[in-house]
Amino acid sequence: MNRKRGRKMENGGWRRAGLAIVGILVFAGGALASDPIPAPKQKKPIALIGGTIYTVSGEVISGGTVVFDKGVITAVGTNVAIPADAERVDVKGKSVYPGLVDAYSIMGLTEIGSVRGTLDYNETGDVNPNARAEVAVHPESELIPVARSGGIAITGSSPMGGLIAGTSAAIMMDGWTWEDMTLKAPVGLVVNWPAMVYTPSPFSRQSKEEWTKNRDARLKTLMESFESARAYMVAKKAERQRGVPYHETDVRWEAMIPVLEGKVPVWVQANELTQIQAAITWAERENVKLVLVGGRDAWRITSQLKAKSIPVIVVDVLNSPSRRWEGYDLVYSLPKKLKDAGILFCISGDTDPSNARNLNHHAATAAAFGLSKEDALRAITLDAARVLGIDTLVGSIEPGKQATLMVVSGDILELNSTVDQLYIQGKTIDMRDMHKQLYEKYTEKYRQIHEERGKERN
Repeated sequence: MNRKRGRKMENGGWRRAGLAIVGILVFAGGALASDPIPAPKQKKPIALIGGTIYTVSGEVISGGTVVFDKGVITAVGTNVAIPADAERVDVKGKSVYPGLVDAYSIMGLTEIGSVRGTLDYNETGDVNPNARAEVAVHPESELIPVARSGGIAITGSSPMGGLIAGTSAAIMMDGWTWEDMTLKAPVGLVVNWPAMVYTPSPFSRQSKEEWTKNRDARLKTLMESFESARAYMVAKKAERQRGVPYHETDVRWEAMIPVLEGKVPVWVQANELTQIQAAITWAERENVKLVLVGGRDAWRITSQLKAKSIPVIVVDVLNSPSRRWEGYDLVYSLPKKLKDAGILFCISGDTDPSNARNLNHHAATAAAFGLSKEDALRAITLDAARVLGIDTLVGSIEPGKQATLMVVSGDILELNSTVDQLYIQGKTIDMRDMHKQLYEKYTEKYRQIHEERGKERN
Protein backbone atom coordinates (compact mmCIF):
# COMPACT_ATOMS: atom_id res chain seq x y z
CA MET A 1 0.00 0.00 0.00
CA ASN A 2 2.70 2.44 1.01
CA ARG A 3 4.81 1.27 -1.93
CA LYS A 4 1.90 1.96 -4.35
CA ARG A 5 1.30 5.37 -2.78
CA GLY A 6 5.00 6.10 -3.18
CA ARG A 7 4.93 5.17 -6.87
CA LYS A 8 1.81 7.27 -7.34
CA MET A 9 3.45 10.25 -5.67
CA GLU A 10 6.61 9.65 -7.68
CA ASN A 11 4.62 9.59 -10.93
CA GLY A 12 2.75 12.71 -9.90
CA GLY A 13 6.02 14.38 -9.07
CA TRP A 14 7.43 13.57 -12.50
CA ARG A 15 4.21 14.82 -14.08
CA ARG A 16 4.45 18.12 -12.21
CA ALA A 17 8.14 18.44 -13.10
CA GLY A 18 7.33 17.80 -16.77
CA LEU A 19 4.68 20.50 -16.73
CA ALA A 20 7.13 22.87 -15.09
CA ILE A 21 9.74 22.19 -17.77
CA VAL A 22 7.16 22.75 -20.51
CA GLY A 23 6.21 26.03 -18.84
CA ILE A 24 9.83 27.13 -18.74
CA LEU A 25 10.31 26.29 -22.40
CA VAL A 26 7.12 28.15 -23.36
CA PHE A 27 8.26 31.16 -21.33
CA ALA A 28 11.72 31.03 -22.89
CA GLY A 29 10.20 30.72 -26.35
CA GLY A 30 8.02 33.74 -25.67
CA ALA A 31 11.01 35.72 -24.50
CA LEU A 32 12.99 34.82 -27.60
CA ALA A 33 10.01 35.64 -29.78
CA SER A 34 10.23 39.28 -28.64
CA ASP A 35 13.44 39.70 -30.64
CA PRO A 36 12.81 41.07 -34.14
CA ILE A 37 13.83 38.70 -36.94
CA PRO A 38 17.03 39.78 -38.75
CA ALA A 39 16.23 41.38 -42.08
CA PRO A 40 16.86 39.60 -45.41
CA LYS A 41 19.23 41.10 -47.95
CA GLN A 42 17.85 43.85 -50.17
CA LYS A 43 15.94 42.24 -53.03
CA LYS A 44 15.11 45.24 -55.22
CA PRO A 45 16.01 48.93 -55.47
CA ILE A 46 14.56 51.32 -52.90
CA ALA A 47 14.06 55.05 -53.45
CA LEU A 48 13.50 57.43 -50.52
CA ILE A 49 11.72 60.32 -52.18
CA GLY A 50 11.14 63.95 -51.15
CA GLY A 51 12.99 64.15 -47.83
CA THR A 52 15.68 66.47 -46.51
CA ILE A 53 18.92 64.57 -47.01
CA TYR A 54 21.79 65.21 -44.60
CA THR A 55 24.66 63.78 -46.61
CA VAL A 56 27.21 64.85 -43.91
CA SER A 57 30.04 64.72 -46.46
CA GLY A 58 28.39 67.42 -48.57
CA GLU A 59 25.50 69.84 -48.62
CA VAL A 60 22.04 69.31 -47.18
CA ILE A 61 19.61 68.48 -50.00
CA SER A 62 16.00 69.62 -49.60
CA GLY A 63 13.34 67.61 -51.39
CA GLY A 64 15.92 65.08 -52.47
CA THR A 65 15.94 61.40 -53.34
CA VAL A 66 18.23 58.58 -52.26
CA VAL A 67 18.32 55.41 -54.34
CA PHE A 68 20.06 52.25 -53.21
CA ASP A 69 20.29 48.74 -54.60
CA LYS A 70 21.98 45.54 -53.42
CA GLY A 71 23.01 47.33 -50.23
CA VAL A 72 24.83 50.19 -51.98
CA ILE A 73 23.77 53.81 -52.57
CA THR A 74 23.48 54.39 -56.32
CA ALA A 75 22.15 57.96 -56.56
CA VAL A 76 21.59 61.03 -54.37
CA GLY A 77 20.07 64.34 -55.44
CA THR A 78 16.98 66.25 -56.51
CA ASN A 79 16.82 64.96 -60.07
CA VAL A 80 17.88 61.33 -60.15
CA ALA A 81 16.74 58.39 -62.23
CA ILE A 82 14.65 55.89 -60.28
CA PRO A 83 14.65 52.28 -61.53
CA ALA A 84 11.27 51.11 -62.79
CA ASP A 85 11.15 48.20 -60.36
CA ALA A 86 12.18 50.27 -57.32
CA GLU A 87 10.17 50.39 -54.12
CA ARG A 88 9.21 54.05 -53.75
CA VAL A 89 9.07 55.36 -50.17
CA ASP A 90 7.57 58.81 -49.65
CA VAL A 91 9.62 60.64 -46.99
CA LYS A 92 8.34 64.18 -47.58
CA GLY A 93 8.55 66.25 -44.41
CA LYS A 94 11.11 63.85 -42.96
CA SER A 95 14.89 63.78 -42.74
CA VAL A 96 17.31 61.20 -44.10
CA TYR A 97 20.59 60.72 -42.21
CA PRO A 98 23.45 58.22 -42.24
CA GLY A 99 23.04 55.55 -39.59
CA LEU A 100 24.69 56.59 -36.31
CA VAL A 101 28.04 55.11 -35.28
CA ASP A 102 28.66 54.56 -31.56
CA ALA A 103 32.44 54.20 -31.53
CA TYR A 104 33.04 52.67 -28.09
CA SER A 105 30.70 50.42 -26.13
CA ILE A 106 30.14 46.89 -24.87
CA MET A 107 27.07 46.37 -27.05
CA GLY A 108 26.45 42.66 -27.59
CA LEU A 109 28.94 41.75 -24.86
CA THR A 110 26.61 42.16 -21.91
CA GLU A 111 22.92 41.69 -21.19
CA ILE A 112 22.07 41.63 -17.49
CA GLY A 113 24.57 43.24 -15.13
CA SER A 114 23.63 41.01 -12.19
CA VAL A 115 23.97 37.78 -14.20
CA ARG A 116 27.64 36.93 -14.59
CA GLY A 117 27.03 34.48 -17.43
CA THR A 118 25.84 37.33 -19.68
CA LEU A 119 29.00 39.43 -19.21
CA ASP A 120 31.56 38.80 -21.96
CA TYR A 121 33.60 42.02 -22.01
CA ASN A 122 36.06 41.20 -19.23
CA GLU A 123 38.40 38.22 -19.56
CA THR A 124 40.35 36.66 -16.69
CA GLY A 125 43.86 38.07 -16.30
CA ASP A 126 45.51 41.34 -17.29
CA VAL A 127 46.96 40.53 -20.71
CA ASN A 128 44.43 39.31 -23.30
CA PRO A 129 45.26 40.86 -26.68
CA ASN A 130 43.82 37.73 -28.31
CA ALA A 131 40.32 38.41 -26.93
CA ARG A 132 38.18 39.34 -29.94
CA ALA A 133 35.03 41.33 -29.28
CA GLU A 134 33.23 40.18 -32.42
CA VAL A 135 33.20 36.47 -31.55
CA ALA A 136 31.58 37.20 -28.19
CA VAL A 137 28.77 39.38 -29.59
CA HIS A 138 25.31 38.01 -28.78
CA PRO A 139 23.02 38.62 -31.80
CA GLU A 140 19.89 37.90 -29.73
CA SER A 141 20.54 40.73 -27.27
CA GLU A 142 17.40 42.68 -26.35
CA LEU A 143 19.56 45.81 -26.16
CA ILE A 144 20.36 45.82 -29.88
CA PRO A 145 16.80 46.57 -31.15
CA VAL A 146 16.44 49.31 -28.53
CA ALA A 147 19.68 50.94 -29.70
CA ARG A 148 18.49 50.70 -33.32
CA SER A 149 15.40 52.69 -32.36
CA GLY A 150 17.81 55.45 -31.38
CA GLY A 151 19.40 55.36 -34.83
CA ILE A 152 22.46 53.30 -33.93
CA ALA A 153 23.49 51.29 -36.99
CA ILE A 154 27.08 50.42 -36.08
CA THR A 155 28.87 50.11 -32.77
CA GLY A 156 32.50 49.72 -31.80
CA SER A 157 32.06 46.75 -29.48
CA SER A 158 35.07 46.62 -27.20
CA PRO A 159 36.44 44.42 -24.42
CA MET A 160 37.21 46.54 -21.37
CA GLY A 161 38.76 44.43 -18.62
CA GLY A 162 42.34 44.08 -17.47
CA LEU A 163 45.38 45.93 -18.77
CA ILE A 164 45.42 44.78 -22.41
CA ALA A 165 41.74 43.98 -22.86
CA GLY A 166 41.62 42.67 -26.44
CA THR A 167 40.52 43.96 -29.83
CA SER A 168 37.46 46.03 -30.75
CA ALA A 169 35.24 45.42 -33.77
CA ALA A 170 32.86 47.50 -35.88
CA ILE A 171 29.57 45.64 -35.46
CA MET A 172 26.42 46.17 -37.54
CA MET A 173 23.24 46.13 -35.48
CA ASP A 174 21.50 43.35 -37.38
CA GLY A 175 22.29 39.77 -38.29
CA TRP A 176 21.80 36.12 -37.42
CA THR A 177 25.38 35.50 -36.30
CA TRP A 178 28.45 37.47 -35.27
CA GLU A 179 29.91 36.76 -38.70
CA ASP A 180 26.88 38.45 -40.31
CA MET A 181 27.21 41.44 -38.00
CA THR A 182 30.94 42.12 -38.25
CA LEU A 183 31.71 45.00 -40.61
CA LYS A 184 35.41 45.21 -39.74
CA ALA A 185 37.64 43.55 -37.16
CA PRO A 186 39.89 44.38 -35.50
CA VAL A 187 39.61 48.17 -35.39
CA GLY A 188 41.71 48.72 -32.28
CA LEU A 189 43.61 47.03 -29.45
CA VAL A 190 42.17 48.27 -26.14
CA VAL A 191 44.65 49.20 -23.40
CA ASN A 192 43.41 50.48 -20.03
CA TRP A 193 46.18 52.84 -18.93
CA PRO A 194 46.87 52.75 -15.18
CA ALA A 195 46.22 55.86 -13.11
CA MET A 196 49.50 57.74 -12.71
CA VAL A 197 48.76 59.95 -9.70
CA TYR A 198 47.83 58.65 -6.25
CA THR A 199 44.54 60.06 -4.98
CA PRO A 200 43.66 59.26 -1.35
CA SER A 201 40.23 57.71 -0.98
CA PRO A 202 38.20 56.63 2.07
CA PHE A 203 37.13 53.58 0.06
CA SER A 204 40.68 52.29 -0.51
CA ARG A 205 42.91 50.66 2.10
CA GLN A 206 46.03 50.87 -0.03
CA SER A 207 48.85 53.06 1.20
CA LYS A 208 50.56 55.36 -1.28
CA GLU A 209 53.57 53.02 -1.35
CA GLU A 210 51.40 49.97 -2.10
CA TRP A 211 49.49 51.87 -4.76
CA THR A 212 52.69 53.07 -6.43
CA LYS A 213 54.14 49.57 -6.40
CA ASN A 214 50.99 48.19 -8.05
CA ARG A 215 50.97 50.95 -10.71
CA ASP A 216 54.62 50.36 -11.56
CA ALA A 217 54.02 46.61 -11.81
CA ARG A 218 51.18 47.18 -14.29
CA LEU A 219 53.26 49.52 -16.39
CA LYS A 220 56.09 46.98 -16.40
CA THR A 221 53.66 44.26 -17.52
CA LEU A 222 52.52 46.48 -20.39
CA MET A 223 56.08 47.20 -21.53
CA GLU A 224 57.12 43.54 -21.27
CA SER A 225 54.03 42.41 -23.20
CA PHE A 226 54.88 44.64 -26.16
CA GLU A 227 58.54 43.63 -25.95
CA SER A 228 57.58 39.94 -26.03
CA ALA A 229 55.14 40.48 -28.89
CA ARG A 230 57.81 42.31 -30.91
CA ALA A 231 60.35 39.54 -30.35
CA TYR A 232 57.72 36.98 -31.34
CA MET A 233 56.93 38.91 -34.53
CA VAL A 234 60.62 39.06 -35.51
CA ALA A 235 60.99 35.32 -34.88
CA LYS A 236 57.91 34.48 -36.93
CA LYS A 237 59.08 36.62 -39.85
CA ALA A 238 62.42 34.83 -39.78
CA GLU A 239 60.60 31.48 -39.84
CA ARG A 240 58.63 32.48 -42.94
CA GLN A 241 61.75 33.65 -44.72
CA ARG A 242 63.59 30.40 -44.00
CA GLY A 243 60.54 28.22 -44.47
CA VAL A 244 61.36 26.29 -41.30
CA PRO A 245 58.89 26.52 -38.34
CA TYR A 246 60.62 26.76 -35.00
CA HIS A 247 58.59 28.73 -32.48
CA GLU A 248 55.22 27.55 -31.22
CA THR A 249 52.29 29.81 -31.94
CA ASP A 250 51.31 32.15 -29.09
CA VAL A 251 47.83 33.51 -29.76
CA ARG A 252 48.43 36.53 -27.51
CA TRP A 253 51.44 37.82 -29.43
CA GLU A 254 50.02 36.69 -32.76
CA ALA A 255 47.07 39.04 -32.17
CA MET A 256 49.46 41.96 -31.59
CA ILE A 257 51.39 41.65 -34.86
CA PRO A 258 48.95 43.91 -36.83
CA VAL A 259 49.36 46.52 -34.08
CA LEU A 260 53.16 46.40 -34.23
CA GLU A 261 53.01 46.61 -38.03
CA GLY A 262 50.93 49.79 -37.80
CA LYS A 263 47.83 48.24 -39.35
CA VAL A 264 45.71 48.45 -36.19
CA PRO A 265 45.86 51.33 -33.68
CA VAL A 266 46.05 51.04 -29.91
CA TRP A 267 42.96 52.44 -28.20
CA VAL A 268 44.21 53.76 -24.87
CA GLN A 269 41.52 54.39 -22.28
CA ALA A 270 42.81 57.41 -20.35
CA ASN A 271 41.19 60.53 -18.92
CA GLU A 272 43.63 62.24 -16.56
CA LEU A 273 46.40 64.48 -17.94
CA THR A 274 49.36 62.46 -16.67
CA GLN A 275 47.79 59.26 -18.05
CA ILE A 276 47.40 60.82 -21.48
CA GLN A 277 50.94 62.22 -21.52
CA ALA A 278 52.44 58.90 -20.41
CA ALA A 279 50.43 57.04 -23.07
CA ILE A 280 51.61 59.43 -25.82
CA THR A 281 55.25 59.01 -24.78
CA TRP A 282 54.88 55.23 -24.67
CA ALA A 283 53.13 55.02 -28.07
CA GLU A 284 55.88 57.10 -29.64
CA ARG A 285 58.56 54.86 -28.17
CA GLU A 286 56.73 51.71 -29.33
CA ASN A 287 56.04 53.28 -32.74
CA VAL A 288 52.34 52.35 -32.65
CA LYS A 289 49.30 54.32 -33.76
CA LEU A 290 47.37 55.79 -30.85
CA VAL A 291 43.67 56.59 -30.39
CA LEU A 292 42.74 58.25 -27.12
CA VAL A 293 39.53 56.96 -25.54
CA GLY A 294 37.83 59.07 -22.87
CA GLY A 295 40.20 62.01 -22.91
CA ARG A 296 38.61 64.24 -20.28
CA ASP A 297 41.84 66.27 -19.99
CA ALA A 298 42.61 66.17 -23.73
CA TRP A 299 41.77 69.88 -24.01
CA ARG A 300 44.83 70.66 -21.87
CA ILE A 301 47.30 69.26 -24.44
CA THR A 302 45.56 69.88 -27.76
CA SER A 303 48.74 71.14 -29.42
CA GLN A 304 50.49 67.84 -28.65
CA LEU A 305 47.55 65.76 -29.87
CA LYS A 306 47.31 67.84 -33.04
CA ALA A 307 51.05 67.60 -33.76
CA LYS A 308 50.99 63.81 -33.44
CA SER A 309 47.63 63.35 -35.24
CA ILE A 310 46.05 61.48 -32.33
CA PRO A 311 42.25 61.06 -32.65
CA VAL A 312 40.03 61.21 -29.56
CA ILE A 313 36.89 59.20 -28.80
CA VAL A 314 35.02 61.42 -26.33
CA VAL A 315 33.05 59.06 -24.11
CA ASP A 316 29.90 60.08 -22.25
CA VAL A 317 29.47 63.82 -22.81
CA LEU A 318 26.53 63.74 -20.40
CA ASN A 319 28.81 63.51 -17.38
CA SER A 320 30.19 65.56 -14.53
CA PRO A 321 33.75 66.87 -14.27
CA SER A 322 36.14 64.65 -12.33
CA ARG A 323 37.47 67.43 -10.07
CA ARG A 324 35.46 69.58 -7.66
CA TRP A 325 37.05 72.82 -8.82
CA GLU A 326 36.31 72.33 -12.51
CA GLY A 327 33.41 74.00 -14.29
CA TYR A 328 30.16 72.07 -14.56
CA ASP A 329 30.30 72.23 -18.36
CA LEU A 330 33.85 70.88 -18.76
CA VAL A 331 32.77 67.63 -20.42
CA TYR A 332 29.91 69.22 -22.32
CA SER A 333 32.30 71.69 -24.00
CA LEU A 334 35.18 69.25 -24.62
CA PRO A 335 34.13 68.45 -28.23
CA LYS A 336 34.08 72.17 -29.06
CA LYS A 337 37.62 72.60 -27.71
CA LEU A 338 38.90 69.63 -29.70
CA LYS A 339 37.23 70.94 -32.85
CA ASP A 340 38.77 74.39 -32.41
CA ALA A 341 42.20 72.74 -32.05
CA GLY A 342 41.76 70.85 -35.34
CA ILE A 343 41.79 67.41 -33.73
CA LEU A 344 39.90 64.48 -35.24
CA PHE A 345 37.38 63.34 -32.64
CA CYS A 346 34.08 61.55 -32.37
CA ILE A 347 31.45 61.29 -29.68
CA SER A 348 30.49 58.00 -28.04
CA GLY A 349 27.69 57.61 -25.55
CA ASP A 350 27.57 55.88 -22.20
CA THR A 351 29.46 52.59 -22.54
CA ASP A 352 26.50 50.83 -20.91
CA PRO A 353 24.61 49.47 -23.96
CA SER A 354 21.26 49.90 -22.23
CA ASN A 355 21.80 53.65 -22.74
CA ALA A 356 23.19 53.44 -26.29
CA ARG A 357 19.92 54.75 -27.72
CA ASN A 358 20.85 58.16 -26.23
CA LEU A 359 23.91 58.71 -28.43
CA ASN A 360 22.24 61.64 -30.18
CA HIS A 361 21.62 63.24 -26.76
CA HIS A 362 25.38 63.37 -26.17
CA ALA A 363 25.95 65.02 -29.54
CA ALA A 364 23.08 67.43 -28.95
CA THR A 365 24.58 68.48 -25.61
CA ALA A 366 27.92 69.16 -27.30
CA ALA A 367 26.03 71.30 -29.82
CA ALA A 368 24.31 73.19 -27.02
CA PHE A 369 27.74 74.00 -25.54
CA GLY A 370 29.43 75.48 -28.58
CA LEU A 371 29.92 72.74 -31.19
CA SER A 372 28.10 73.45 -34.45
CA LYS A 373 25.18 71.18 -35.30
CA GLU A 374 26.99 70.06 -38.44
CA ASP A 375 30.07 69.02 -36.47
CA ALA A 376 27.96 67.37 -33.78
CA LEU A 377 26.31 65.25 -36.49
CA ARG A 378 29.70 64.38 -38.02
CA ALA A 379 30.91 63.31 -34.57
CA ILE A 380 28.37 60.48 -34.46
CA THR A 381 28.48 59.58 -38.15
CA LEU A 382 31.36 60.25 -40.57
CA ASP A 383 34.06 61.20 -38.04
CA ALA A 384 33.16 58.22 -35.86
CA ALA A 385 33.51 56.04 -38.96
CA ARG A 386 36.92 57.63 -39.67
CA VAL A 387 38.18 56.76 -36.20
CA LEU A 388 36.99 53.17 -36.69
CA GLY A 389 38.56 53.02 -40.14
CA ILE A 390 35.26 52.35 -41.93
CA ASP A 391 34.60 55.77 -43.47
CA THR A 392 34.96 54.42 -47.00
CA LEU A 393 31.97 52.18 -46.28
CA VAL A 394 29.60 54.15 -44.05
CA GLY A 395 29.14 57.46 -42.23
CA SER A 396 27.76 59.61 -45.04
CA ILE A 397 25.17 59.45 -47.81
CA GLU A 398 26.96 59.34 -51.16
CA PRO A 399 27.00 57.00 -54.16
CA GLY A 400 29.21 53.97 -53.74
CA LYS A 401 28.86 53.75 -49.98
CA GLN A 402 26.81 51.15 -48.18
CA ALA A 403 23.12 51.99 -47.77
CA THR A 404 23.32 52.30 -44.00
CA LEU A 405 20.97 55.19 -43.31
CA MET A 406 17.77 56.18 -41.54
CA VAL A 407 14.55 58.12 -41.95
CA VAL A 408 13.77 60.46 -39.05
CA SER A 409 10.69 62.47 -38.16
CA GLY A 410 12.42 65.72 -37.26
CA ASP A 411 16.02 66.67 -36.49
CA ILE A 412 18.13 63.82 -35.06
CA LEU A 413 19.69 66.29 -32.59
CA GLU A 414 16.25 67.26 -31.29
CA LEU A 415 15.40 64.87 -28.50
CA ASN A 416 11.71 64.54 -29.37
CA SER A 417 12.47 63.27 -32.89
CA THR A 418 11.84 59.63 -33.73
CA VAL A 419 13.66 57.21 -36.01
CA ASP A 420 10.96 55.85 -38.30
CA GLN A 421 13.09 53.44 -40.31
CA LEU A 422 16.67 52.22 -40.29
CA TYR A 423 18.41 50.55 -43.23
CA ILE A 424 21.65 48.59 -42.78
CA GLN A 425 23.43 47.62 -46.00
CA GLY A 426 20.12 48.21 -47.75
CA LYS A 427 18.23 45.82 -45.46
CA THR A 428 14.93 47.16 -44.10
CA ILE A 429 15.27 46.74 -40.35
CA ASP A 430 12.37 45.70 -38.12
CA MET A 431 11.96 48.68 -35.77
CA ARG A 432 10.16 46.84 -32.99
CA ASP A 433 11.93 46.59 -29.64
CA MET A 434 11.29 45.68 -26.01
CA HIS A 435 10.64 49.28 -24.96
CA LYS A 436 7.95 49.73 -27.60
CA GLN A 437 6.35 46.41 -26.69
CA LEU A 438 6.23 47.36 -23.02
CA TYR A 439 4.81 50.78 -23.90
CA GLU A 440 2.04 49.18 -25.96
CA LYS A 441 1.37 46.59 -23.28
CA TYR A 442 0.90 49.04 -20.43
CA THR A 443 -0.93 51.57 -22.57
CA GLU A 444 -3.46 48.81 -23.21
CA LYS A 445 -3.53 47.93 -19.51
CA TYR A 446 -4.57 51.42 -18.46
CA ARG A 447 -6.96 51.73 -21.39
CA GLN A 448 -8.74 48.64 -20.08
CA ILE A 449 -8.74 49.98 -16.51
CA HIS A 450 -10.18 53.28 -17.70
CA GLU A 451 -12.83 51.44 -19.70
CA GLU A 452 -13.86 49.28 -16.73
CA ARG A 453 -14.11 52.26 -14.40
CA GLY A 454 -16.25 54.05 -16.98
CA LYS A 455 -18.65 51.10 -17.04
CA GLU A 456 -18.82 51.06 -13.22
CA ARG A 457 -19.68 54.77 -13.12
CA ASN A 458 -22.44 54.22 -15.68
